[in-house]
Amino acid sequence: MDDTTRDALRRSVGTRARRWLLAGTLLAGLLTAVALVATAAPADRTFVDLSGAVQSLMSVATPLFGILLVHDPRRESAGVVPTALGVLLPAVVIGVAGVVICAATLALGPADGPADPWRHAGTVAVGSVLVQVVAGLVGTGLGLLLRSRVVAFLATIVLPLGLFGLLEAVGALRPAQPWLTPFGSVRNLLSGEMSVLRWAQWLCVLLIWGVGLNALGAAVRGRRHP
Repeated sequence: MDDTTRDALRRSVGTRARRWLLAGTLLAGLLTAVALVATAAPADRTFVDLSGAVQSLMSVATPLFGILLVHDPRRESAGVVPTALGVLLPAVVIGVAGVVICAATLALGPADGPADPWRHAGTVAVGSVLVQVVAGLVGTGLGLLLRSRVVAFLATIVLPLGLFGLLEAVGALRPAQPWLTPFGSVRNLLSGEMSVLRWAQWLCVLLIWGVGLNALGAAVRGRRHP
């Protein structure tokens, strides 16, 4: 790992505001997990159901780390690739912490749940981290494309969900949701029922929203600041 990548990793959570953002994201996940275990029907107290809600909620905040990193005044010395890699630290921390939160809350919660509440737990744990990684890369990509941090953050919500809603509205296009939208891929990853086809769909989403979006953002940023 070169110095620029290490610097980007440090900067990803290197300010008090970003550490508070990380703490707030994890706290929101914890409160959500506790509330769901306390109020859900016994049949819904599973690791899959809990992770689906908790990880989806926390993934709303994960792109903000990428946006802040891209707009960091010292970003120019790092380059696009180290900056994109830098967002992996908070993304992985959020994903792993979410797995721990869900597992601990479920283990300490009421014992009247379904017969196998841990079904697909391993696959969902891996998928939880991958969900946050893609969310972080969406943040760096839109941060590169858009000058305003606020607009970029709103775009991380509006664009993926807007595309998902558009495909949902046209019945013939619904099968394209897991191929083209992060939310479609998230539903697969957090269901735990992955297949070769579903892994291929996630890889397609990663290439579009992770690699492609960042490459487009780098090109736009290069033309804007040659």
